[in-house]
Amino acid sequence: MPTRVVIAEDEAIIRLDLKETLEEEGYEVVAETGRGDEAELVREHDPDVAILDIKMPGLDGLSAAREIAGERRAAVLILTAFSQRDLIERARDAGALAYLVKPFQKADLFPAIEVALGRFQELKALHDQATSLEEQLETRKTVDRAKGQLMDQGGMTEAAAFAFIQKTAMAERQTMKAVAQRILDGELAPA
Repeated sequence: MPTRVVIAEDEAIIRLDLKETLEEEGYEVVAETGRGDEAELVREHDPDVAILDIKMPGLDGLSAAREIAGERRAAVLILTAFSQRDLIERARDAGALAYLVKPFQKADLFPAIEVALGRFQELKALHDQATSLEEQLETRKTVDRAKGQLMDQGGMTEAAAFAFIQKTAMAERQTMKAVAQRILDGELAPA
């Protein structure tokens, strides 16, 4: 499946050249714009990469990069004529994963895209892992509180309280967290 790209570049000739170059290399350009509405195009077309110019009419590329990166929608590559250090730092802080200065060479474009894609996948995996760990921690806290309640109010041992939660979850095809929450809410108690 080809890598899907959104291009936001206000100079039509550069935008056309970039689109042609990408398509020749097997990338699929799913949308392009000359205005700062790239964040909407990314939401609408769900590309793998958004190539953004910094200075454009409407929303500037850095604001769009911040939105796109904040929502973890696509890898962001900034393609601009500006190479000042402060802009590079602002682009990095906005979530850009690669920065390319115009005029660019084909030999520089594709490695920049691939680096941005690789870094984006790593960041997504880290975010997913963190979310999973947070959920596991929340489940453990809820189950521990429910065990404590069963031990205090029902005189159960910790092992018996855990077994009750686990067996109920299996029998009712619910998560242990859901069963534990029902115990904490007073909706469920051992018979």
